[in-house]
Amino acid sequence: MNRPAPVEITFESMRFLITHNPTNATLSKFIEELKKYGVKTLVRVCDATYDQAPIEKEGIRVLDWPFDDGAPPPNQIVDDWLNLVKAKFREEPGCCVAVHCVAGLGRKRRGAFNSKQLLYLEKYRPKMRLRCKDANGHCCVQ
Repeated sequence: MNRPAPVEITFESMRFLITHNPTNATLSKFIEELKKYGVKTLVRVCDATYDQAPIEKEGIRVLDWPFDDGAPPPNQIVDDWLNLVKAKFREEPGCCVAVHCVAGLGRKRRGAFNSKQLLYLEKYRPKMRLRCKDANGHCCVQ
């Protein structure tokens, strides 16, 4: 089965890798992709479909924060995500954090988001938890 290529998203000193959901059969290729992008942290937001031990053996931390497919993330997962991003990019600017759900790369197509997800995005209000000022008083993301 052909898997879509991972998608890298960058913003200032932050890099994210959106990947497919591997299986044990595709795990070695998946690990190669993670290493190619310099990923040190992988967040799974779905139930595990593969053994994380080979990934961790490569020095990549795997975090399991599953929630129902097609549902918006619970507040605790949003908080955990923002805390992770703030800490990772403060400690290691330019590092890469990978994330995947069951069908994340399939969500690039038109009409892939459901009404619950769209409503969540419409009502979401940032809490500015990633913003701070640098030594010169400029706003930065850390």
